[in-house]
Amino acid sequence: MSFPDKQQRKTCWDSRDRYWECLDDENIKDSSLKPKVCAELRRIFEKSCPAKWVTHFDRKRDYDLFKQKMQKEGFEPIKDSGS
Repeated sequence: MSFPDKQQRKTCWDSRDRYWECLDDENIKDSSLKPKVCAELRRIFEKSCPAKWVTHFDRKRDYDLFKQKMQKEGFEPIKDSGS
């Protein structure tokens, strides 16, 4: 597959954004969970983007959500039990 041109990239990003919006609406925090209500948007996302981009965007969303959680809740280190 050749590198996507400007219009193909825009189509990919738009389909990604619509899919992510559906996940947000359904309060899905893990990209490995694919709710039925978002299935059609996921199919369009996968069709509109190169497979490696889909994998990258899934990981990016998970990382961005993790980062937001850490910024909001902070990091709590594991307590040593002294054993």
